[in-house]
Amino acid sequence: MCGRPISVDDPALRPDGPAWIPVCDLGRLKAETIVRVAGRDMLVIWNEGDVVACDRACPHEQADLGLGRATAGRLYCPRHAASFDLRDGAITAGWPSPPLRLYPVRVTDEKIWVEVQERQSGR
Repeated sequence: MCGRPISVDDPALRPDGPAWIPVCDLGRLKAETIVRVAGRDMLVIWNEGDVVACDRACPHEQADLGLGRATAGRLYCPRHAASFDLRDGAITAGWPSPPLRLYPVRVTDEKIWVEVQERQSGR
């Protein structure tokens, strides 16, 4: 059974570029605030009216940020007191860590899509 019609021009099918993957409905994200992306180490977060996608692992100590909390524009790590700015991924000042990786997001017909860089095998 087909999930959705596709076209040869569909940007989600380009083997050498970014792909957009469906994550969940906007209503689910609003109800749950943080949703894990199935099959990926990523999260989508409802943040003050915006949808944000990021890595699931804390870049400081690799804690599961899906167990953290999002409030006031920041995602708080469940393992330590550091938090990440959900606009640019910057960590709280004073922590020796790279920023949290964020991903482009789009919402189409109440469905959340995240752009991921796909790599074609054999390259």
